[in-house]
Amino acid sequence: MTKVETRRDLRGAAAARKPSRKPHIADRIDLWLSTGREIDGLWVGTIEGKPQPGLRRVEDALQLIKHLSPLHYSRVIHNLERVWVRLLTIADACYNGPLSACMLDKRFVLQETTTLEEIASTIVHEATHARLERWGISYDEKARARIEAICLRRELNFIANLPNSEPLREQRHAHWSGVSAITTISPMRTFSNATSKDRPKHCAIWEHRSGSSDLFLGRYRSFSRCTD
Repeated sequence: MTKVETRRDLRGAAAARKPSRKPHIADRIDLWLSTGREIDGLWVGTIEGKPQPGLRRVEDALQLIKHLSPLHYSRVIHNLERVWVRLLTIADACYNGPLSACMLDKRFVLQETTTLEEIASTIVHEATHARLERWGISYDEKARARIEAICLRRELNFIANLPNSEPLREQRHAHWSGVSAITTISPMRTFSNATSKDRPKHCAIWEHRSGSSDLFLGRYRSFSRCTD
């Protein structure tokens, strides 16, 4: 039986790079108003009032990841500190670097057409953003398309573990094929600061760092090919 290592168990396995920016004041207030609990060292919370249906759905999605893919679950609890259900205006889901949080829009989580499998794959996607940030890769405009491609690859890798995964796989491929087509016509338009007001499926608020993102991305692609 595979042992799932908690984030505390893995803390010494890699040198985690913490964002230096402080969380936005609005995020800190919303976090203070939220309720949650720890699951394997990961804070899972919501700004909802009782009975907190969104929180229960996220907990079920995490259990789905844990049951179907212990590897992806270990990465989620190692690279994230929080999974937080709240109101988002910029995307259905977002990685917040200063909070080390996967943030999920509560309307997306509670929508009848949103499955547990979709919530779970979204958490895997955002956890990959966190993993890349810990490796020192900044979310600069010029690197965003490649970063999102890496996160999609990990998401699809998880989806392959799901029973009857084809509809979700096709949905993800269709979404990102459209993104890729726009990017091909107008390079970096899709992930530019100028279009950040649009509502995509995913987004990321990373710490801005100077450094060699290209070098790290190249290393990550090679590593990813070896671990698929």
